[in-house]
Amino acid sequence: MGTTVLALAVFGAGNMFGFNPFKLSQTDRSQPALLKSVKDISQYHAAVGNFEVVLDVEDNVGWIPAVIAGRRTLFVAAGTVNTYVDLSGLADKDLALSADGKSVTVRLPEPQLDKPNLDQDRSYIFGQDRGIFDRVADAIESPQQAQFFKLAETKMTTAAEESELRKQAAENTKAMLTGMFGSLGIQATFLDS
Repeated sequence: MGTTVLALAVFGAGNMFGFNPFKLSQTDRSQPALLKSVKDISQYHAAVGNFEVVLDVEDNVGWIPAVIAGRRTLFVAAGTVNTYVDLSGLADKDLALSADGKSVTVRLPEPQLDKPNLDQDRSYIFGQDRGIFDRVADAIESPQQAQFFKLAETKMTTAAEESELRKQAAENTKAMLTGMFGSLGIQATFLDS
């Protein structure tokens, strides 16, 4: 008993001064990231929406009580949706420069929404109630969170579709082009798509 107490005291004192014989060390032998390709884009990213959603998902097993089998998960997801205007689609009919070169009429393409970008650091399981069988299953195999990320992306896409992001992107694109043409001494007028 005295030896155990003495060993714990020595270990505790060593730990206070930064010595820990059980400390894990990690060696990273990964290769550096390799750039596989570069792709040209003609998109003006004009607006970004920040979204958060709390998912409340319950899985029941028919007639079995939730205490025995089933789970209810609260998952908090945060992310962004970029809105862009693809300027590569502008054709001659979409740009008309006046004869004196002092004004231009522009028909912009419709703004598009990118796929949501979920923030892994701000997306997490907030709470989870599980039945006995689910607890045992989770002890053997870690539960998958992919379904929550997919559901969060779907909900964020719907929210982005219903928001004013496209309208804001169109206004920001017009402001950018007005400034760009203005610096060349050309006044821009925009037509509805």
